[in-house]
Amino acid sequence: MKTVAAIYTAFTIIEPTKALFAELVPGHRLVSIFDDSLIPDVVAAGNKMTDDVRRRFLAYCRAAEDMGADLILSTCSSMGDIVGQTQPFIKIPILRIDEPMARQAVGMATSIAVLATVDTTLEPTRRLLSSVAEQMGKQVTIVEGVAKGALQALIGGQSEMHDEILLKAALSVAEKAEVIILAQASMIRMQETIAKVTGKPVLSSARSGLLAVKTALASAAVQQAIP
Repeated sequence: MKTVAAIYTAFTIIEPTKALFAELVPGHRLVSIFDDSLIPDVVAAGNKMTDDVRRRFLAYCRAAEDMGADLILSTCSSMGDIVGQTQPFIKIPILRIDEPMARQAVGMATSIAVLATVDTTLEPTRRLLSSVAEQMGKQVTIVEGVAKGALQALIGGQSEMHDEILLKAALSVAEKAEVIILAQASMIRMQETIAKVTGKPVLSSARSGLLAVKTALASAAVQQAIP
């Protein structure tokens, strides 16, 4: 049994991630590291990463190492840029939950709509898509849509309002793109509905990200078995 340490910035996605992990990565252990001050601090700094946020993220990764984790999963797309900066200081792999989704989106379309519920997610996701497109030798057009107020509604227990705001934002960008990606794991609850209403493929980071975790753990197990 391997141990995965998941770093969260939103409480609402912890239980759904645990449930999906149990479904997709059975037989392994998932532990949670949670800090909901990271995103507010980024927002307060003008949507820019601060040295304090970087240090805290690094501290959480080191804590994951100390608890014997085999892999770290960064579940927040807004923290995406920090992963690459932190990896050289950590001995175990750090995976971005949204990278597999980005590769899938670039592989299937040249125009991609990025749907988010907080502004801090947009720029890291745009950079990720552009980087993946460059690696794959493709050019993509990125359309951004922000469902303002949706995350606050979800945190406040107003799930129906969250879904309504998110669907409205999805409809506003659907005509401009071939595929829609949900930039935050908390949005997975609306994946099927958005796809049905817009008629466009809709990708979420949670399922593809956890499948990447499963593959990484299996690869590590194979490597350890080689004499």
